[in-house]
Amino acid sequence: MKLKLMLMCASLLSLSAWAQKVPASAEAKATALLKKMTLEEKVGQMTQVTLGVIAAKVVNHEDGNLDPAKLKKAVVDYKVGSILNVNERALTAEKWRSLITQIQDEVKNTRLQIPVVYGLDGIHGQTYTLNATLFPQSIAMAATRNPELVKLGAKVTAMELRASGVRWNFAPVLDIARQPLWSRVPETYGEDVFLVKTMGAAAIKGYEEDGLQNPTAVASCLKHYLGYSASRSGKDRTPIYLPEIELREYYLPQFREAVKLGAATVMVNSSEINGTPVHASKYLLTDVLKTELGFKGVVVTDWEDIKRLNDRHFVAATPREAVAMAVNAGIDMSMVPSDCSFYYLLIEAVNKGEVSIKRIDDAVKRILVMKYNIGLFDNPYPEPAAFSNFGKTEYQQYALDAAHEAMTLLKNKDNVLPLAKNIKILLAGPAAQSISALNGCWSYTWQGKEEKWYPADSKTIYDAMVAKIGAANVITTTAKGFDDLKNYDATALTNAAAKADVIVLCIGENAYAESPGNIRDLALPKEQEKLAIAAALTGKPVILVLTEGRPRFITNIEPSAKGILMAYWSGKKTGEAIADVLFGDYNPDGRLPYTYHKSMGEIVLYDRKGTEEVREVFNDNIGSGYEPLFPFGHGLSYTTFEYGNITLSSPTISGNAKLIVSVPVTNTGNRAGRHAVELYTRDLYASITPSMKRLRAFEKISLESGETKTVTFIIDNTDLAFVNAALKTVTEPGEFEIMIGDKKAKFTYL
Repeated sequence: MKLKLMLMCASLLSLSAWAQKVPASAEAKATALLKKMTLEEKVGQMTQVTLGVIAAKVVNHEDGNLDPAKLKKAVVDYKVGSILNVNERALTAEKWRSLITQIQDEVKNTRLQIPVVYGLDGIHGQTYTLNATLFPQSIAMAATRNPELVKLGAKVTAMELRASGVRWNFAPVLDIARQPLWSRVPETYGEDVFLVKTMGAAAIKGYEEDGLQNPTAVASCLKHYLGYSASRSGKDRTPIYLPEIELREYYLPQFREAVKLGAATVMVNSSEINGTPVHASKYLLTDVLKTELGFKGVVVTDWEDIKRLNDRHFVAATPREAVAMAVNAGIDMSMVPSDCSFYYLLIEAVNKGEVSIKRIDDAVKRILVMKYNIGLFDNPYPEPAAFSNFGKTEYQQYALDAAHEAMTLLKNKDNVLPLAKNIKILLAGPAAQSISALNGCWSYTWQGKEEKWYPADSKTIYDAMVAKIGAANVITTTAKGFDDLKNYDATALTNAAAKADVIVLCIGENAYAESPGNIRDLALPKEQEKLAIAAALTGKPVILVLTEGRPRFITNIEPSAKGILMAYWSGKKTGEAIADVLFGDYNPDGRLPYTYHKSMGEIVLYDRKGTEEVREVFNDNIGSGYEPLFPFGHGLSYTTFEYGNITLSSPTISGNAKLIVSVPVTNTGNRAGRHAVELYTRDLYASITPSMKRLRAFEKISLESGETKTVTFIIDNTDLAFVNAALKTVTEPGEFEIMIGDKKAKFTYL
């Protein structure tokens, strides 16, 4: 595992050592080049268009072939600095290299020959690229509680992007999943800010820490700054109403951490906060991001979002006013993306004195520095040294490792799992023979539903089950694809159950991305509920396998299920990982990265306030305010773990002193297992109502049967801090409680 060894070594690098990899001359070179540029050349660098602008159309989509006249117009006439995307299909790595080579060849016909930077959305592996390695979605990676796996997945994604000639990745998503309806929950690392911050930092290291000029790294893009996931309705790109104290407590810390790491770029929230579109917010983009956080990189819009200041948000009366408003707020590059209107409008705004040349120079310098840092000026073409890093055999094992660790066992009544391999299985449900329902969004295409682009060796759950126990032992009532009506035939399920010992019902969500994934409530479709009811009425043990991007309600069918496995959208190896867990060849160790809610009318998150913990009935406090179906951090194993008493290095700490927290953990079962040990704290009294618990640290360990290991955490005042009424992050003196498993200990911060 050469790559894993390399990652382990890389993790030992300090932040300062990493920072030293950035070419010291990039800023000086950018400054010198900027002095040579005309206004038109500068504005061109700030313009980003989609591939369709330069593509030769083939039945309303692109196949990777370019129209030379369109390419010349964009690159030479409009001096476009960046291109992104591809429509409705995946290309080969070779085709990507050819496409990017043609673009950079055209750059030679420009006066200053400034290379074009190409960007793609490699959210859980390189998308839009045939046979690229797909890892679990971020929400599933969060369930692993293994930052090294996150870094490994990002490293592979970076190498495959770079092997294709792409040096800019629009990832990771640092939005926090505190609105379970939101269609981009699967792209996030869950509902907890520490989990998002930790996993997001690991991803950024995977993308960038080798040094951006290296053929194993890509520029990352932090998405979506800021507060994007806090939609009131839960629908994508809809209004957000968010007090700044909450914004700074839950939505800003992960971006602050990512900026400290030196992340190259930021993409902006498409929505509005408290009536101000973020693309028009000088406070958030300049005052907070660039000044307070010290972000030195490129701020890029999301899709068409400057135009929407005029035609959707209605805060700009004209398209030119929208452009001026966004650039003055702090936007450096506009994802226009389907024309060059931004180019004309910004030039006009500058000439009319609506945008200063100083603001233009700041934006363009940031773009040029990024291009120098990723080595485009040294060699803008796909690098032969990177080609062999695409599609390595070991990547599939890494993807399987990640899918294994993501699997989260939610219920195992009477130890129904693992299943014996000599029994008859009835496999039912729409996800049983669907590839797209195992991978989700950004999987070879934007929506991920087009199964023709998936690798030929992709296994469905049915394929993996047959490979595990033989075709004679797997009965199915399903057909290929999620939407085939045969998958919802409850009568066929009832009849087939007579021949089976157990029913494995595969339900959840088909792939979706962004607005097409909007839903009105979290309830499963009625057709799936009917299947679950029919399965229960057979009297056979029912195992639910959930392949979904967000926690869809199963409250009414959960009681009749003997076992429930949350599989998420876990990428290329989801089917194999499910089969391995169901039959005991892998002992599950995933933990929920979000609260699995019981009722739509009671969306209470794990880090609830005290007043959410209770219900007042005739002034008697009833402690049932947080009653999820499965709590944040829940996850079962085929073995059992027991915690000893917590030991603290001191009953008090003060200033920035460290508190050493130790707890022994014993595997009391009869088989080996991995286990994520999680440390939570509670501030007993504070000037702002404290949460009942907050995740502050976690560590995943492996234990043989009967083995004990002592896990040690080190925390300090920064782990106890919160945002106070003055919007300052503070740690107040007082008593705190530490919670690890079923054990508690108290200490005092002086």
